[in-house]
Amino acid sequence: MSPVVFETLRQQYDYDHTPLNAKVDRRDTTPSSWVLEHVSFDAAYGHERVPALLFIPKGSHPPYQTIVYFPGDNGFDIASSASLASGPLIDFFVKSGRAVMLPIFKGTYERRDSMTRSIPNSSVQYRDHVVMWAKDVRRSMDYLATRADIDTARFAYFGVSWGGRIGGLVPAVEPRFKAVILFIAGLRMQPARPEADPFNFLQHITVPVLMLNGKYDYYFPTETAQKPFFRMLATPADRKRYVVYESGHTLPRAQLIQESLEWLDKYLGRTQ
Repeated sequence: MSPVVFETLRQQYDYDHTPLNAKVDRRDTTPSSWVLEHVSFDAAYGHERVPALLFIPKGSHPPYQTIVYFPGDNGFDIASSASLASGPLIDFFVKSGRAVMLPIFKGTYERRDSMTRSIPNSSVQYRDHVVMWAKDVRRSMDYLATRADIDTARFAYFGVSWGGRIGGLVPAVEPRFKAVILFIAGLRMQPARPEADPFNFLQHITVPVLMLNGKYDYYFPTETAQKPFFRMLATPADRKRYVVYESGHTLPRAQLIQESLEWLDKYLGRTQ
C-alpha cells in the first residue's frame, strides 16, 4: 500500500478537537489498591458522552504511566459496566503503580446500540463503529492529557481478544502510545472495508509490541491468524515479541503478569 493510500485511510480517524466538557461523575476511595474515578467527556462524534473508568494507584507517586485498556467483547451482551469496577484482568497493572483507563466503547455496556457483535463485516455500520472505537481511545487520551497526575509521555495500549485484534489498527492511528501489549490477538477472516481492516494498518505500527497467544485458539488460529498478524507489524524485530502458550483463547495469568510488567518496565520505565 502506498503512503498516499494509507494516509487516506488514516484520515478517517481524525476529528475536530472540540472541548471535552469533562467531569468526574463519582470517586470511590474504598478499594485497597486504587482510587476509582468514573469520568465522562464529550465524544469525538455526534452529541454523545464517553463514560470511562480511571483506576489511580495508591502507594505510588504521580505523574502516572497509564495503560489504555481495550477489552474483549463481553460488553455487547451486558447492559452495565458495574462488574468492571473490581478491576478484573487489569488489577496487576494498577498494583504495579500505573494508572489504567477503561473507556466504555460505543455499542457496549451502557452505550449499547444496533451494533450487537464485534465480528468484522463489510457494512458501513461496522466501518463507522471501528472509527468510533478508535476515536473513543484517542478522546480518552485527550482527557488524560488534561490531568496533572498523568505522565503524557508514557502511554501503553493493552488489548484483549477483540481489543487485541483492534490493536492491529489503533496504534497506527494514535501516535502517543509508547508500548503495546496484545493479550490474545490475530487477524479475522471475515471481510471488512479497507479503512476498518487491521490488515491495512499493521505495517504502519512501529512501537514495541508484546503479543501473547494460545496455541489452540479457535478464534485466532496460530498459522493463519496469529503469525501473519505478528509478521506484518512494522516494529523492528528486536522490539516485538510473540509468545505462544499451551492454551486456547486464554493465557496463564502468572505468565501474563510477568511478561506484561517486564515489557512495561523495559519500554515505559519502572514505576516509583
